Amino acid sequence: MKIAILSNGNGNYSTKRLKEEAIARGHEVKVIKYRDCYASIEQDKPTVSYRGEDLAKFDAIIPRIAANMTRYGTAIVRQLEMQGVYTVSSSIAINRSRDKLRSLQLLARSGVGIPKTIVSRSSNDIDDLIEKVGGTPIIIKLARGTHGNGVVLAETKKAAKSVLQAFYLTNEDGTNVLLQEYVKESAGTDIRAFVVGGRVVASMKRQSLDDDFRSNLHKGGEGTVIKLTEQETKMAVKAAKAMGLNIAGVDLMRSARGPLVLEVNSSPGFGIEKVTGRNVAVPIIEYIEQNAKRGSKKDKVGA
Repeated sequence: MKIAILSNGNGNYSTKRLKEEAIARGHEVKVIKYRDCYASIEQDKPTVSYRGEDLAKFDAIIPRIAANMTRYGTAIVRQLEMQGVYTVSSSIAINRSRDKLRSLQLLARSGVGIPKTIVSRSSNDIDDLIEKVGGTPIIIKLARGTHGNGVVLAETKKAAKSVLQAFYLTNEDGTNVLLQEYVKESAGTDIRAFVVGGRVVASMKRQSLDDDFRSNLHKGGEGTVIKLTEQETKMAVKAAKAMGLNIAGVDLMRSARGPLVLEVNSSPGFGIEKVTGRNVAVPIIEYIEQNAKRGSKKDKVGA
């Protein structure tokens, strides 16, 4: 099988792992820098080219689209979908996952537990907004932040007002600002469940090493092996399904009222392999082997 990995290049750890495992299983693999691709848009003749090569010849693609290249990256994925190339993650699912508000709406609609969240474009009713989310401390985040960026913990109402006013004033690109309840019992800790094809193939706990409430490994958090409860496993799988993602990193927290999903990542990092010793690349290649020959699946999530 001919497989293309849409990535920023061979230096990325996840790209290296996917490539070596696919080759080990007898596949022909090529890493495509999607930012260097170009799409030819013509009636009944959609094409995507990379250095003069037509990408329609590949049997399957694995999109590894960076957050800051979401629009262009998903446009390339969408063009390949139009050509009938199988993609393990659809363009629409990737786009959904990058919009925190849209993600939370889809998760809530699907019955997945999430922290109480409020979105508003006005700073006129800050007192009411804070009360509705449960008072302070409160988490304030940009809807399109990533790796813990654009996320602030406001411990007092005065601090929350200052942060919100600053976000509203400087947020010129129209990104939504979310107010989210602070779950004290899970401060500085969360769980990453790596889901492939409807099953959790690896999981780890991430703990901040200082007083930072964010536990992202990109922020210096430490990962350790953890065994998920049956409820957490089911919720992680349900969250990935709600987003329409065959491959997902589902971030959860343990609260007094049960597990809550924080975010669903469409291009989860492979650092979880180093923490857990579990191989997550092989299940992805196996999933492609089982599904690519059936042709490109139509996205069934309607939002």
